[in-house]
Amino acid sequence: MPFLEALKLAISAILSHKLRSFLTLLGVIFGVATVIVVVSLIEGFNVYVDEKIADIGTNAFAVRKYSIDDFASIEALSAARRRNKDITLEDAEALRARGGAIHEVGTKAQGIGDVKFGSKTLSRMFINATTPNIADIERIEAQAGRYFNKAEDDSRRNVCFIGADVADKLFPTADPVGQTIRIDGRTYEVVGVGKALGSVFGQPRDMYVSMPLQTFLAAYGSRRSLGISVTSSGPETYQDAIDEATAVMRTRRKLPPSEKDNFGIITPKAINELRDKIFGTIQIAAVGVTSISLVVGGIVIMNIMLVSVTERTKEIGIRKSIGARRSDIVKQFLAESTMLSLCGGAIGVTIAYLLAKLVAVLTPVPTSLPLVAVTFALVVSASVGLISGVYPAWRAARLDPIEALRVE
Repeated sequence: MPFLEALKLAISAILSHKLRSFLTLLGVIFGVATVIVVVSLIEGFNVYVDEKIADIGTNAFAVRKYSIDDFASIEALSAARRRNKDITLEDAEALRARGGAIHEVGTKAQGIGDVKFGSKTLSRMFINATTPNIADIERIEAQAGRYFNKAEDDSRRNVCFIGADVADKLFPTADPVGQTIRIDGRTYEVVGVGKALGSVFGQPRDMYVSMPLQTFLAAYGSRRSLGISVTSSGPETYQDAIDEATAVMRTRRKLPPSEKDNFGIITPKAINELRDKIFGTIQIAAVGVTSISLVVGGIVIMNIMLVSVTERTKEIGIRKSIGARRSDIVKQFLAESTMLSLCGGAIGVTIAYLLAKLVAVLTPVPTSLPLVAVTFALVVSASVGLISGVYPAWRAARLDPIEALRVE
C-alpha cells in the first residue's frame, strides 16, 4: 500500500469518529502544551539572562569583591565577606597601567539616596557613581542630553545623568536637561537622560541617578568597595585580558600560587554557568515531570487503537481477503495512530504558544518559543503516536481473515 493511500485511510477513520478522536487527543494536547509552556518559560528565562543580566558590555568583564562562586550559598558568601578585601581606586589604576590586552578600565560605586525636584520626592533611589568611560564600556545611551565627561569627574562637578523613569516622574511636561535637582540635600545639574531600558523580572531599570565617581566619593566617602569594568583590545585578546587582570590583582594582594583568589572576575560565561548550576537540575526535572503527561497520552492512543482494531475486525478481514498484506494493515493503523498524535501535538503547540504570549503580557515572566522546540515537540508527538500504534497494528495484521469475517 502506498504511504499516501494509508494517510488517506487514516484521515478518513479519524474524521468518521470526530468526538472520540478529539477525546483521544486530549492527553497528547495537554501533554505537549504543558511541555512547550515549560520549555518556553525556561528558554525565555535563559534569553532574558543573556540579554539583560549577562550582557556586561562588548569584550568586557568585571572585577568585583566577590566572585560568582561566592553567591552559590550563604556560607560561601559569608566566608568571602570575611576574607576578601575591598576593590579600590588603586586597583583600577594598576589595571589601567598594565596595558597589554587590557584596553579600557572603568570604575563605579553605588548608593541609595533621596532625589527631590520642587515638591516631588523620590525616596531611596539608586545612585550610580561611575567614571565617564563606563558609558562606552556598558553601552549607556542618552535619549536627551549627554553623559558627564572626564573634566566634570576630575573637578568633582555636581552634575548627574538620570534614568527615563526618573525624568518622567520629576519632569512630566518639562525638558529635564539643564534643570537642577537635589540629591540628599545637595544640588546637581541634570546633563542627560538615559534611554529607556525596561525592567528585569518586574524590577524597573530606569529608576536611577548617575553622577561622576569623584563627586560621589567626595559627598558620600571613599571607604567602600568599588566595581571595576574592564575591556579587552578585541575578542581575540579577551582571555588574555582576564589573565592579565587576574595576575595584577593577585600581585597587588600578594597571594601565593596555592591560595584562592580573594576577588572575583565576572564574565558573561560565569554568569550563565551560575544560572545553569542553580536552575539546570530544576529545568531538567520540570521538563521530565511534564513529559509524563505525554506518556499518558500515548497509553490513551494505544487503548483507543486496540478498541478500533476490535471494532473493525470485519473490515480488516474483508481487506485481507481481497489481497491486503500484513504490511498494508500495519501501515494503515500506524498511519492512523501517528496522524492522531501529530494532530494533538499541533493543537498542543498552538495552545502553548498562546498561553506563553498571555503570560508574557500579563506578568513580568519572560517567555521565548524557539522553532527547534516546536519542531521537536511535533516530532515527539508523532513518535508517541507511532510507538503507541505498533502493538494495535501488529494485532490487526495477525488477524485471521476467515475468523475476522465471521465476527458479527
